Amino acid sequence: MGRLIIASNRLPVKIEKNGEEMLITPSAGGLATGLKSYHKGSDSVWIGWPGVIPQNKEEEKTVTKLLKTEQCLPVFLSEDLISKYYGGFSNATLWPLFHYFTEFTKFKARYWEAYLQVNEMFAEAIIENAQKNDKVWVHDYQLLLVPNILRQRRPDLKIGFFLHIPFPSYEIIRTLPKRQDIISGLLGADLIGFHTYDYARHFISSVKRLLGYDVEFNQIKLENRQVFIDVFPMGIDYKKFENLANEVQSKSIQERSKVHQDIDRFLMSIPDRKLILSIDRLDYTKGIPHRLKSYRRFLKTHPEFLEKVSLIMLTVPSRTDVEQYQNLKNEVDILVGNINGEFGTLNWTPVIYFYRSMPFENLIELYSSADVALLTPLRDGMNLVAKEYIAAKVNQKGMLVLSEMAGAAKELGEAISVNPNDYADTAEAIYEALTMPDEDRIKRMRAMQRRIKRYDIHKWASEFMKALDSTIAKQSDFQARKISASLRKKILSEFRGAKSKVLFLDYDGTIQRYFDKPQAAIPDNELYKLLDQIVLLENTSLVLISGRDRHTLEAWFGDKNFDLIAEHGAWVRQTGEKWEDKKTVDSDWKEKIHPILESFVDSTPGSLIEEKDYSLVWHYRKADIELGVLRALELTDTLSNLILNQEVEIIEGKKLIEIKASGINKGTAAVDFLDGKSADFILAFGDGTTDELMFKALPKDSYAVKVGSENSTADYYVSNYKEVRNFLKELLK
Repeated sequence: MGRLIIASNRLPVKIEKNGEEMLITPSAGGLATGLKSYHKGSDSVWIGWPGVIPQNKEEEKTVTKLLKTEQCLPVFLSEDLISKYYGGFSNATLWPLFHYFTEFTKFKARYWEAYLQVNEMFAEAIIENAQKNDKVWVHDYQLLLVPNILRQRRPDLKIGFFLHIPFPSYEIIRTLPKRQDIISGLLGADLIGFHTYDYARHFISSVKRLLGYDVEFNQIKLENRQVFIDVFPMGIDYKKFENLANEVQSKSIQERSKVHQDIDRFLMSIPDRKLILSIDRLDYTKGIPHRLKSYRRFLKTHPEFLEKVSLIMLTVPSRTDVEQYQNLKNEVDILVGNINGEFGTLNWTPVIYFYRSMPFENLIELYSSADVALLTPLRDGMNLVAKEYIAAKVNQKGMLVLSEMAGAAKELGEAISVNPNDYADTAEAIYEALTMPDEDRIKRMRAMQRRIKRYDIHKWASEFMKALDSTIAKQSDFQARKISASLRKKILSEFRGAKSKVLFLDYDGTIQRYFDKPQAAIPDNELYKLLDQIVLLENTSLVLISGRDRHTLEAWFGDKNFDLIAEHGAWVRQTGEKWEDKKTVDSDWKEKIHPILESFVDSTPGSLIEEKDYSLVWHYRKADIELGVLRALELTDTLSNLILNQEVEIIEGKKLIEIKASGINKGTAAVDFLDGKSADFILAFGDGTTDELMFKALPKDSYAVKVGSENSTADYYVSNYKEVRNFLKELLK
C-alpha cells in the first residue's frame, strides 16, 4: 500500500538547544498536536522544519538522528529564509490576506522568492524520501506551491492537501500579485480539503475566474486530469481531553494545581460566582479587543452580575517582534486595565488576565471550571479551543458563545452564535449563556459532545485518507481512457492497413483552441498545412463536421479538397460541389428568440449573439464566469417554456447556449455521409455536447475520441487540441 508522507511547516516535535545538548519537546499548535497521535499510530514519516538552526553538519546529523526516533525528517532553513518565507510571505502576506485583513498585507518580491525557494526545498525532501505507491499529505498555507512542484517532478505520487485557515473570496485573493501561482500550486494535488463548504466554494470560484477551468460539482477539470475538492472539519483527540478532565474532577482540593486551587477559592468566596473563559493566541484575527468591549458592555447593561462573574483571559504571546502584534498587546493591556479600574473592587477583579502559555493540565482545569467559554474570533479557520472546551466539560453544565466567523460554528449549532463586531449582541449572548437553565445547557452540550466525539482527529484523518484513496481510484479509471502509446500504435497500424478511411473532425476546441470571440478562431498556417497533407493520403476521406455556419466554413475552407458539414448537419458541401441544404423547415422562430437573447446580452457584459441559418447562439465565454453560468441557467429556463410545440431544441455547449432547428445533429449527418460507403476505418474527434451524438451514431468498430476530460460516450480521450494535431501528424508518417 505504501507509506504516508506528511509535510508541514512545523513538525509535531521541535528540537531545542540546551548548551551543547539537543532536546526533543512537543510542538504547540492545532495541527502538530492534532495529527501527532494519528502520525504515531500509522506507518508514516513527517517532514518539516525542526525549530532549530544547526551551526554545522555535526549538529545537523544529531538533529536528524533525534527526529528519526519520532518518525520525522528535517528541512533545515537559514535564519534569512525563516524571516522572509515564514515571517514574510507566509505571515505578512498570506495570513492577513486569507483572514480578510488586507490593510495588514505586505507584498514584497523578496518574500515571494524565499517562499518559492522553501517550497522547492520541501518538495525536494519529499521526492528524496518518496517510494513507489507512497501517498503525500501536504498541510497549510506555508506550503501552497508544493503540490504542483511534486506533480511536475513526480507525477506518479498520490497527493493530498489540507488548508487549515480560511480560503478567502475571489475579491480578496485577486489582490494577491502571485494569485495564479498560488492556485496552480494547489491544483497539483489530487484532493484538496477545507474545513468548511464556504472555503471550498471560494476556492472553486477563484479557480474558475482566475484560471478558467470548468468545474462540475466538486471536480475541477484540468486538461489531462481531475482535481477533487471536499470538506473535512478538523477534530481533536477527544478521549485525551475527556480522560484528563475526569482525572481533574476526581482530585481533592489538596491534589489540585495552584491554578485550580485559586479558581476554587474564587468560586467559594461568594455564592453563585461564575467564570467566563477566553483562550487565544495574541493575534489580530482573534478579536480580543472586541471581546473585551463586549464584556464591558455586558457589565454595564447587567449590573446584577457585578462581583459575581469574572472573565479569565489567557492570551498566549505570539510574534512579539512584529509591530501590529505589539500594538495589539498594548490595546489589550489598556482595555483590561480600564475595565478592572471601572468595575473592580477590593474583593473582585472583573478580568483575570494571563499573558503567557499554560501547561496542558492547567488548560484542562480552566476548561472544567468555566461556566462559559467566550470565543469570538473575527475570522478563524476552525478554532479547536471550542472543541477542546466541549470535550473537557464532563459535567455538561458549560455553555459556548462562539463567533459565526469561526469554522467550528458550522458544526456547533447548539452554541450561542454571535457576530463579534456587534458588541451589544455579544453582551446579550454572555447574559443568555450565564442565565440558561441547566437542563438546556446539558442538552446542548451533550449534542455537541456526541458530534465532536464521533468526528474526532482520528476520524478526520482517516476520512481524508479514505477520500484520497477514492480520488486516486477515480483518477486511475479516468487515465485508463487516455490514449496510451500502445493504443496509439494500434490505431495507426489499423489506419495504414485500411482500404477505405474516414476522419471526422470537429473544429472549435478540437483542431483549434477556443477564442473569446468566435470569429477570432481563424485557421493558422500549421492547421492548413496539416489538413492539406491528410487529404493527399490514399483512400482517405476527411470530413470537417462543425456547428459553425456555412459562410464561415466556406470563407476558411471553401477552396480545400475535403468535405464540410456546417450547423451540425444542416448544410453539407462535398468536395468540389455546392452547399446542399439538408433542412427544409422555416426559421420564423428566430424572430421571437432574438430579442430575448439581446436582453441577455444587455444584462451580461461580455456576452454576444451569433446568428446562423438554422440556429442562434448566445456566447458567454468573455463574460464573468459565474454570472455567465447563472444567466445561462436563466436563459435555458426562459427558452424552455417558449419553444414548446415548436421544432426547436436547446443545446448547452462550452460557454454557449445554442437554439437550433430540431432533427438535425452531427450523428445523423455522419450516418448520412457514410451511407453507401464501405469504410473499414473510422476515426472521430470532438470536444462538445453535439459531438456525443456523433460518437453514439458511428459504427461500433469506430474510434471515437473525446477532446478533454469530461464524461463521454467516447471510449478514449486526449487532453487538448494540440494532442489532436500531434495525433494527425502521426498519420502522415
